[in-house]
Amino acid sequence: MPPPDPGARWDGSATAVAVAAPGASDVVLCRIDGPGRETRVALEPDAHDPAWWVNPAAPLRPGDRYGFRVTGDGRSPRRLLLDPWARAVSGDVDWARAGPHGFAGDVDTAPFVPHGVVVAEPAGATGEHGGGTGTRPATPWDRTVVYEANVRSLTAAHPGVPPGQRGTFAALGHPAILEHLVKLGVTAVELLPVAAFVHPRFLWERGQRNLWGYDPIAPLAPHPGYVAGPDPVAEVRAAVRALHDAGLEVWLDVVFNHSGELGAAGPVLSWKDLDPAAYRRTPDGAFEDLTGCRNTFDARNPRVADLVVGALRHWAAWYGIDGFRFDLAATLARDAPGDPDPAASPLLARIAADPVLGAGGVKLIAEPWDLGPGGQLAGRFPPPWREWDGHFRDAARDAWRGARPVRAAIASCLAGGRDHLGAHRPATSGIAFVTCHDGFTLADLVAHDRKHNDSNGEEGRDGTDDNRSWNGGVEGPTTDPMVIDQRARRRRGLLATLLAARGVPMLLGGDEIGRTQLGNNNAWCQDGPVSWLDWAGADADLLAFARRAVQARRSAPPFAGDTWPEAEDLRWFGAGGQAIEWPVWHSSDDPVVSMVAPRWWTVLNPSAEDRDVVAPPPVGGAGEAVVSWRAVLDTAAADGDPAGPGAGPARVAPGDARPVPAWTVVTFLGDPSA
Repeated sequence: MPPPDPGARWDGSATAVAVAAPGASDVVLCRIDGPGRETRVALEPDAHDPAWWVNPAAPLRPGDRYGFRVTGDGRSPRRLLLDPWARAVSGDVDWARAGPHGFAGDVDTAPFVPHGVVVAEPAGATGEHGGGTGTRPATPWDRTVVYEANVRSLTAAHPGVPPGQRGTFAALGHPAILEHLVKLGVTAVELLPVAAFVHPRFLWERGQRNLWGYDPIAPLAPHPGYVAGPDPVAEVRAAVRALHDAGLEVWLDVVFNHSGELGAAGPVLSWKDLDPAAYRRTPDGAFEDLTGCRNTFDARNPRVADLVVGALRHWAAWYGIDGFRFDLAATLARDAPGDPDPAASPLLARIAADPVLGAGGVKLIAEPWDLGPGGQLAGRFPPPWREWDGHFRDAARDAWRGARPVRAAIASCLAGGRDHLGAHRPATSGIAFVTCHDGFTLADLVAHDRKHNDSNGEEGRDGTDDNRSWNGGVEGPTTDPMVIDQRARRRRGLLATLLAARGVPMLLGGDEIGRTQLGNNNAWCQDGPVSWLDWAGADADLLAFARRAVQARRSAPPFAGDTWPEAEDLRWFGAGGQAIEWPVWHSSDDPVVSMVAPRWWTVLNPSAEDRDVVAPPPVGGAGEAVVSWRAVLDTAAADGDPAGPGAGPARVAPGDARPVPAWTVVTFLGDPSA
């Protein structure tokens, strides 16, 4: 275990410093007093664990910048190293000053690397959940609707946000952003990484920047580029409080599988010299790349595990964070030789049992894969963990691009994915999504057959080729009114499918206003109009539709609670009103399917043909009083209004036929009157 206060902790009168540097012969704390000026103080090995170097009364006060210089075992004291436990960070890597050989060990790196900053613990953050950040919404899983967003992309071009705040935490808590989220009806905002990260050299050489933030360097510190004012702690806390006061949970995407120091040729900024063994999973000490980012943290290393848990507790206690989504969570489950096993992972179990984290009601979400052997772990993360549901994404995309047969796959996902997520787990175990930051936006999914990533500078090598998309007959922008209409219908159909499904739906920020990335499906380095939400060009009809679809789900969800429905409470019917039996699920190319739950009926027609669909009988005990079905969402109308232009009949009795146009979803509630 680490000392009680790893990092630099100010207690109101003194600063205690502790940093892990196993195998070092000397560790020196450096206070940055100005360009070329430092105050240096030697640290001593901790009496209980000599891997830790400490000073109980270091010459640091809040606002001071600092770093470490280490010697021994091949390390160079010319490198100023960032504290992995830093609570705040100043600056970024200045690649122009670093030059091509700045980290070789014979150049003082202090002028061109980020520095740790000492900050005081905010009042109320005493280890409990976010004192001073508002009342925790604690939205039940079955009532949760997630909105995935990037702090910068969401706010950088919003005309209602003051220019000096755009792209920052201050903008995230601005009334203009809050109003949009509240009117949309989502309940949780899942933010792409907000902990301090670096912009790799190769991006700087191409004149690009790291937009997504998946190159972490200080997991406890807010990214300085997202801070508008002088006090990062206060700014983040104010944003979280504003979101909480609006009834919104705040989730963070966290990256503990690798660091921004990349591989052997990457910069030496922190762990590489402080604690090289934290990277090394292999007997020969080579970098292992299970992440696609040229290095992999060893979750078996107790110092890595302590940092992971400490960082999570810090964000929950200081900032009131309500949930964490773990990037490439399979990597954290690689504890023993062979394939990873989340159910046997000490680190995942520790996170789940922690009184501030899993046992304290903080939501835990796994991206259930990585790039290593056996890295596809869908359905294997035990409660209370939830998972991103890639099966839902693939099935929904296949259905709405015309793939056949598709009914069995889409029905499984609409029902919550019991077959691939596990009947022994809660029915809200899957985070269902059609699009996310990684891949096409919704608008691009229906407008492109292939990726268009040339502007990324990788000659089209980056980004997946498995998009499961369909352009409707024309690649990219078009003036053909029939193609435009069909694409709009499929966008609405995909959103309606997502919001009619069992489980926890997640929207990609910007999909609700028609955001396009011009066919780029890997826009991690596009910090500009390609990735920023175009508020001025927002699709008003699509936004109205998204609001209506979310409201339909929240006002009368098809399933409540965490238990799987009994067979009599969930039935499936074809267009002619016939119950769909097992052989037909996989043999028929007819994609039309009706999902019927007590007082809830959703019919999907993901095809190019208009169909007449027979209204099904009610099911379950609550359905006995149903006399007619009343439409609450009709994707044939541009804004989803069942009484609007293009919509079909608003009411239909069980056994009667109802027209359902091509590429349409209609959702009904059962009424006790005709």
